[in-house]
Amino acid sequence: MNAPAKLANDPARQVWEQDRAHFVHPWTHFDSFRQDGSLVIERGEGSHVIDAQGRRYLDGIGGLWCMTLGYGSDALAEVMAEQARKLAYFSTFVDTTNPPAAALAAELAALAPGDLKRVFFACTGSDANDTAIRLAHYYFGRQGKFAKRHVISRIDAYHGSTLLGMSLTGRAMDKAPEFHYLTDFVHHVSSPNPYRRPDGMTVEQFRDHLVAELEAKILEIGPERVAAFIAEPILGAGGVIVPPPGYHKATRELCRRHDVLYISDEVVTAFGRLGEWFASEAVFGIDPDIVVTAKGLSSGYIPLAATLYSERIHEVISRPDPNAWFTHGFTYSGHPVACAVGLKNIELMKAQGVLENVRRVGPYLQRRLQALADLPLVGDVRGSHFMQCTEYVADKSTKRLLPDGVNVGKRISDHCERHGLIIRPLAHLNIMSPPLVLTQDEADELVEGLAAGIRATADDLVREGHRLD
Repeated sequence: MNAPAKLANDPARQVWEQDRAHFVHPWTHFDSFRQDGSLVIERGEGSHVIDAQGRRYLDGIGGLWCMTLGYGSDALAEVMAEQARKLAYFSTFVDTTNPPAAALAAELAALAPGDLKRVFFACTGSDANDTAIRLAHYYFGRQGKFAKRHVISRIDAYHGSTLLGMSLTGRAMDKAPEFHYLTDFVHHVSSPNPYRRPDGMTVEQFRDHLVAELEAKILEIGPERVAAFIAEPILGAGGVIVPPPGYHKATRELCRRHDVLYISDEVVTAFGRLGEWFASEAVFGIDPDIVVTAKGLSSGYIPLAATLYSERIHEVISRPDPNAWFTHGFTYSGHPVACAVGLKNIELMKAQGVLENVRRVGPYLQRRLQALADLPLVGDVRGSHFMQCTEYVADKSTKRLLPDGVNVGKRISDHCERHGLIIRPLAHLNIMSPPLVLTQDEADELVEGLAAGIRATADDLVREGHRLD
């Protein structure tokens, strides 16, 4: 964005300048940030946010997959304040707890599929995924199987930005060469993206190919050395990739056969984004050994994440042994204020019929977005319910991408911003993940804003001499 007008004692300009001078943002591109600075968002109302200049935008990305109940919930703010007055914090290390943490753990155990009855709290999805991997290592270590430490992830997966989380992540654009990654026990298999499957291969053949590849990787490493396979039910930041039908059940059965733990990364898909509390079983029919959740767990009002694991795992790791300690955890694990918000968030989601709203408005949003496939640039429209993505190509028949330097996703999102819509650009993609309280009229607003951004960008590219087929 351009800097706010420079006026004497202008608070908006002061915030913009302070931010540019001192706040290092996640995923900063320093060259453009140095020039443009930040869009300063001051407040939010429902599914909309308002910037420091008073301009109003539909939040098409739901904060960052997390703004479940929308902005301005007095009920969440009040429970946060009430709990902070009562008990703002106390350590939960070893054998101390607090009422909200215990109650939320019980509530999650009741909502979770299968026998996922044990809950470990963290602050972010990255922390919770780290917990899942350490838990898998500890589980096999308690059985004396110390060689079972290797983890298989997928190209295009996103599992966080800690050292371990980013090592698990398979998005090439995230792997800046200046950073270092764990490569001795982390492996990747192909992205389950049907749109980019090999030419001449049916979706069913592609599914079978992916499953065979995963088994080949397990056998290559050695089943006695593989601890876990980690998979998002729908790949989120990798481009809202919905794997082929039957893929999840086949990979789950494969993992069970080779004694490999199945970790379902539901940081995005849990808590309503697909119209269910958890998507693994309700949507895809699988029973993971471990499920990771964050984002919608607190509607983004306060950092909160959880790793849920099975009674089968717990029976092993909790076997009597005076020398056995699960030496893992965080200062803020089970934070009473965060857990109080999580409990209230679930209560409000039930009372307001949020899951029902996603089941009703989600398919409508999906149908409206599918109609954009006829526009220039649009190669694929994919997703489910309140997880949607548009992929842009220069040639629809060959699926050829535009040059990276065109930055087509960002150009479209910039045009959308001028139309009062915020969407997420990722190279040749735009991602939409609106608040789960989005209405049908607001879904129309989102689609119309995106269409305007696509048309404006296509016109720009044609004027610049790019050929669009």
